[in-house]
Amino acid sequence: MSSSKIAAQKTAREPGPEAALPVTGLVLEPDLPVCQTDLPLDRYQEEFRPYAEEYLALPDHKPATVLAYLERYIVPAQDHFGDSLLLLAHFYMGGEIVKLVEHFGGSIADSYVLALQARNQPEKKVIVESAVHFMAEAISLLAHEDQSVWITNPKAGCTMEMLAKEFMVEPVVDQLTERYGDDLLVIAYMNTSGRLKAIAGRTGGAVCTSSNARLIVEDSRKQNKKILFLPDEHLGRNTAWQLGMDLDRVVKLESPERGALRIEDTPGGLAALDRAEMILWGSSCGVHTIFNAGQVNWWQDRGWRVLVHPESPLDAVQAADGSGSTNYLWGEVLEAPSGSKLVIGTEGHFVRNAAQLGRQRGVEVRHLADIPNSTSAGCGCATMSRNDPPHLAGMLDLLRLGTAPDINRVRPGDVVDEITMIRDRLSGSEQAELVTNARLSMERMIAIVEAAK
Repeated sequence: MSSSKIAAQKTAREPGPEAALPVTGLVLEPDLPVCQTDLPLDRYQEEFRPYAEEYLALPDHKPATVLAYLERYIVPAQDHFGDSLLLLAHFYMGGEIVKLVEHFGGSIADSYVLALQARNQPEKKVIVESAVHFMAEAISLLAHEDQSVWITNPKAGCTMEMLAKEFMVEPVVDQLTERYGDDLLVIAYMNTSGRLKAIAGRTGGAVCTSSNARLIVEDSRKQNKKILFLPDEHLGRNTAWQLGMDLDRVVKLESPERGALRIEDTPGGLAALDRAEMILWGSSCGVHTIFNAGQVNWWQDRGWRVLVHPESPLDAVQAADGSGSTNYLWGEVLEAPSGSKLVIGTEGHFVRNAAQLGRQRGVEVRHLADIPNSTSAGCGCATMSRNDPPHLAGMLDLLRLGTAPDINRVRPGDVVDEITMIRDRLSGSEQAELVTNARLSMERMIAIVEAAK
């Protein structure tokens, strides 16, 4: 790949810690149904079922109907909490949900910007997030003591994070520490639990996101330590390639799906680990692993500009015209001149919303996997979509009534089983220790990003 193309794939600039959240530019279309599969009643917590029954009984799920339903619960909650209430959602939320959240004064962003919101807005005391659990926990890690963080559905997890639980990772970190001692540094992607972010903090490492991974890894290399990158192998490898690292010295551990890992079973054995500059955990995002260079080239041959998320495999990133976080991808659609033709390789709901935004601006947007006779599909994040209008309505109403289920409150270190809803919550002293180390890793990330501006 040419040096000019590598240069074109620069790290997207992120808003500073004090920057206001931008408005997405999305518009609710009155006759377009909410694009989200309805959940069966037994998927709701008992406290949320009345709100779900009412939602499912609506004559249709077009925005005007859904808005009227939501207003009965959201407006009283907003009146009750006033300016102390903050609604947040991630770009990957299904269909019209991000637009509904924004309609009621909430904000939409990527995981980096969402994580900063409690930290940067101390006047917001009640924070309700429609996204996945690790994102809500990241907000709570940086929150002030008098702020509470709530997730609309505790079952909203992340498949990548599920393959990098503490009980899987900690034994491997112990083995690597026994071999390399203080020469081991851990970088934890935002898509990890607070418990893994704490591991990064205590090893002198940092958290990273898809848009600042390049900055974080570049800064960490100055310490001349061996880097363990958690948990996404593709983001780690893509970052190493963008920095010009010798990919023969980027070594992936065995897949965590095979059970307990022994470092000596790494392909190439201990010799490969000893020689490695970066060690990759073997987890990935199923939404992004479907992309490849062949798809990218198919669109480029037809005159389209192709942009991909860096959780995609290396060959897709190398072939693409640009790569970056959801904020980067959204910004490219917002800034593209009328008449542009963009193809985006990321989560399906995001691309559908980007296509609508593009239509408003005279920009054509397509999904990378949308190729004739392709066996791949531009799927959405199924776990993210577990947050729907009944969960939002119920969460805000129950908070107003003072009867919100405690399992919906997210504290640092919380681990929730996405199937059983069993939660493991740390003791007060354990939570305090975790917050100290996890905040170190997150504040290091923020400092590195700000210093680069």
